[in-house]
Amino acid sequence: MSNFSWGPQDISAPARRVLPKVGAEIGLVLEDVHSGWVGAVVRVEKSGGLHLMVLEDRRGKTKSFELGFGFLLDGEPVEVVPAVKAAAPVSRRTASGSVRVDNVRARTARASRIWVEGKHDAELVEKVWGDDLRVEGIVVEPLHGVDDLASAVKDFSPGPGRRLGILVDHLVSGSKESRIAAEAMAVPGARGNVLIVGHPYVDVWQAIKPQTIGLAAWPVVPRHEDWKTGILKGLGWPHRDHTDVAMGWKKLLGSVNSYADLEPSLLGRVEEVIDFLTVP
Repeated sequence: MSNFSWGPQDISAPARRVLPKVGAEIGLVLEDVHSGWVGAVVRVEKSGGLHLMVLEDRRGKTKSFELGFGFLLDGEPVEVVPAVKAAAPVSRRTASGSVRVDNVRARTARASRIWVEGKHDAELVEKVWGDDLRVEGIVVEPLHGVDDLASAVKDFSPGPGRRLGILVDHLVSGSKESRIAAEAMAVPGARGNVLIVGHPYVDVWQAIKPQTIGLAAWPVVPRHEDWKTGILKGLGWPHRDHTDVAMGWKKLLGSVNSYADLEPSLLGRVEEVIDFLTVP
């Protein structure tokens, strides 16, 4: 009588070969085992729950394949899987170009301040230098005009450890702004504790490089016309009222991504003010 049995056998089944996984990166050259098609990955897409890749052969013809088994890479069998997207590199620079400082809480605000003429100036400084200013504990405050700057400086009572850095629009020799700045610097306690700097532009809008919105230069605004209204009109943007001005500024501010989008004449002055307030 035969001792042969149909029951469980003692001989172990050979282990299934585990194939290396390769991501379907654009440009990867693969061979389909079944059809012999050889081509480079030119596109990967998802259709009906399936991941498909398009292989283009050396004659420019394309064919779609489902990701998975049945492919050779350099003559070796592989399992093709969706490529893992690399995380976007984290910038080590702030918008101002300085080295980003990680794991540092914003410092409690200093008594010292940066004053700028208006809301738009403050928003622009915050967008580019905001990270740096929070680390240093410096607050930016809009003045809403500098006509009474001397009185504002006097009320602030500047002194050691309580400094002011003031950024003024259109601060050029012989201008009304230069006279106002001189009067403010004559306030008791201002010398050595107050720094007034400015850019040459009528408005801080002009400190944004026109190339950021695709222009070679800013439109020329006639002297009798409101500057912001004239700029918006020259750009072909809505310019009827304050709402249009606000929307125009929002669009301009949105075009600024870093210090590289600003004119050097503003960059240098803001950096000068920050150094004045932070260097002992």
